[in-house]
Amino acid sequence: MSTERHDRTTAARQGRVTRSGALPDGPYDVTVVGAGVVGTAIARELARYPLRIAVVESSDDVGEGTSKANTAILHTGFDAVPGSLEARLVRAGQRLLAAYAAETGIPVEPVGALLVAWDAEQLAALPGLLDKAVRNGYHEARLLDAAAVRAREPHLGPGALGALDVPGESVICPWTTPLAYATQAVRSGADLHLRCRVTAVAADGDANGNGGGGHVLTTGRGPLRTRYLVNTAGLHADTVDRMLGHDTFTVTPRRGQLIVFDKLARDLVRHILLPVPTALGKGVLVAPTVYGNVLLGPTAEDLDDKRATGSTAEGLAGLRRQGARVLPPLLDEEVTAVYAGLRAATDDDDYRINTWPRQRYVTVGGIRSTGLTASLAIAAHVTELLAGAGLRLGGARELAPVRMPNLGEAFPRPYESAELIAADPAYGTVVCHCERVTLGEIRDALRSTVPPVTVDGLRRRTRARGGRCQGFSCGAAVRALLDGHDRQARR
Repeated sequence: MSTERHDRTTAARQGRVTRSGALPDGPYDVTVVGAGVVGTAIARELARYPLRIAVVESSDDVGEGTSKANTAILHTGFDAVPGSLEARLVRAGQRLLAAYAAETGIPVEPVGALLVAWDAEQLAALPGLLDKAVRNGYHEARLLDAAAVRAREPHLGPGALGALDVPGESVICPWTTPLAYATQAVRSGADLHLRCRVTAVAADGDANGNGGGGHVLTTGRGPLRTRYLVNTAGLHADTVDRMLGHDTFTVTPRRGQLIVFDKLARDLVRHILLPVPTALGKGVLVAPTVYGNVLLGPTAEDLDDKRATGSTAEGLAGLRRQGARVLPPLLDEEVTAVYAGLRAATDDDDYRINTWPRQRYVTVGGIRSTGLTASLAIAAHVTELLAGAGLRLGGARELAPVRMPNLGEAFPRPYESAELIAADPAYGTVVCHCERVTLGEIRDALRSTVPPVTVDGLRRRTRARGGRCQGFSCGAAVRALLDGHDRQARR
């Protein structure tokens, strides 16, 4: 029996995962709009208390938006704006998530980062960035000269003048993280309502017919009543905010295109290679992934369309030009995939987390690429805001631990375990040969607390179809397993 299935039996009470049908009639204590990494982290934190919790999400899976398409870095917060809310929450969140990942099996690799200067202006900016790191409470960074940089990264392109060494930066699995949060929240009693788009929010009357009793959410699956509301709608956080009568910020979708290179490129890079940041973000980086690939990206393109997640020839060509300067041999390697994500940019250089106590409402907006790192700290902060707005939390309890399937290439995988295969031969039956994903792993994902309903959802849980052939070899078999499970579940 897999660890995931065994842990499921240990929770004192179990929530529900729904994708269709009417919603419950009774009111929830708190409803979180959006099941990305921040929304699921908040639900998990609230599940520690004797509260009735719901998460509503317009798509059919958790982590389906910005959370699934990012550079997957566990940040130290060295370059955040000193004194900002983001700086505080990233620093706290890094410690919390590192510990949580070790506990739950989320793969993390502490590879460190080099912020590389390629011209005199960038080189002159490095001491200021070092000072910023110190002001943010990060004291491990140090300056390197050109020779030291070359010794660290022998495949680096010519012309590097120096770097800021940030040894605490790590790479992490961005898919397993929100899934772990959601799994733990649901096992601890929270309800997860997927395919449940919120189209309007109205005030709910109290027992005397007066306002102030909470909210009624109009959704594609009917009304949902809740006493308190948390908005973690990501790209649509400003839209939900306006449903509550607020117009304090506007989300501009910032597209980031990325190229994923084959595992044979992994030996070319030892660190996360960062450029000197600009006003648009951290810039184009080269980074290893926990899956054994190498990432190049992202671009930073401000758009009007919050659905524009397609890659462009121009964007990919620009990435290749920059990659050729940073790590020339990388361009000779095979490309496994390209993808694009949209970040929720605002006109502020800080998170937009606001509370309206009289409305029993908290907005969590403007959460950019650091949101993955800060997620657990954001969850604790929002819980404090809800308590300040009048929510009676009650006594906290320890959540039953979860152990997630490992997707990291640097850690043991089921196909490598003779003991596991002897106990269950399904873990020795490889379905996806590119990523060495077994029948047992796919079976466990389909039976998990928050099961996938699409092949992409299954890929984020197992890596099946994520390799160099992109499902050309295993796609039919993976689809058959998913469809067969769906038919069985409907009986």
